[in-house]
Formats: sequence, structure tokens, C-alpha cells
Amino acid sequence: MSYFKDYSDIIGDRLKSIVCTNNSGATLPVQTALNDWRSLALAAKLADNTLYFIGNGASATMASHMALDSSKNASLRSFALNDIAVLTAVGNDLGNEALFAAPLGWYCRTGDVLVAISSSGNSANIVQGIAQARKNNAKVVTLTGMKPDNQSRRLGDINFYVPAHTYGVVECIHQIILHAWLDELMGSQELPNGGFR
Repeated sequence: MSYFKDYSDIIGDRLKSIVCTNNSGATLPVQTALNDWRSLALAAKLADNTLYFIGNGASATMASHMALDSSKNASLRSFALNDIAVLTAVGNDLGNEALFAAPLGWYCRTGDVLVAISSSGNSANIVQGIAQARKNNAKVVTLTGMKPDNQSRRLGDINFYVPAHTYGVVECIHQIILHAWLDELMGSQELPNGGFR
């Protein structure tokens, strides 16, 4: 018995089991969903809009990582909404449920893109952040896992759902999805200057 082999097999199986949907609930092939996300990002770039990334815990570190890589490697104006002063002030003054909704209310505008990363898909601050992005006429991409009826899974223009039941597996696959999207985006001939700067 090899725990690592079993774990690797689970990751491979769950990768093949990703379910993608659009805002009407229609199922999309994974590559189509990635292409649609790429198109949203390119449209935001060309219109001088912004990508926002949100998440809690490990998903917050993914949000930071991808915002940095999107800015540095793909020249997309991108921010992770996890500044410690903002989070603690909003949490203290407005409540933890408003951690992302408040700054999105201040900064997000029509044509921006919100990427919401949540293993459970049910965190109140993620759900409220998505709702605020919608109020501000932004596009939304969600990455979720765990239960198939999680709240966030129904709220995005593009939704990636990982049918796994442990945080480790869901988080690993979310990171793969994020890198697959960005790596393909950076290689796109549609980006000015070949995608790398």
C-alpha cells in the first residue's frame, strides 16, 4: 500500500471529474470553460479593467499567488483582496461576512472580473462578495468543491466544481485549474507582445 500513490490516483480521478457550468447552469467542457474565462480576462485587459481574486485561508494564498502572476506574467491588472488592514477593519466594523463585499463595493466596476475561490462554496463572505460584484456589473468565475449544491457554484458566469470531499484534494485541483488558465492565457497570441513582458 502506498498512500502517496492512492492520493495521486485520487487527484487524477478528481481532475477528470471537474464539472463546469455557465450562469444558466448548462454544463460546459472544461476546455470551453477555460476558454471563456480567458476571453473574460482578455476583454478586461483590453478595456483597462481589473481582475479581483478572493478566498479564505489556503484559498486566500491562491488568490494572492494568482493576482501576482496575472499582473507580473500576463500584464493583467489584478488584485487579491486580502490586505490585512482592510480585512481587520472591515471585519471589526462591518462584520466578517462583508470582508470582500465592502472593498468590492468600493472598487469593483462594470467589466471587471471577480475570481472567487472557495473549497466549500458556502463561506458567507465569498457569497456576499459575489453578490456585490454582480451589483457592480462585474463578471464572476467561481472555483468550488465539496457538496454539489454549494451556494457559490450557481453564482458565476463560469463555474468550476471539483467533486471531492477533502480540502487537500479540492485545493490541489483548484491550484491546477488556476495555473492551467493562466499558463494558457500567457501563451495566447491574442495578448499584445505574445503574452509575456
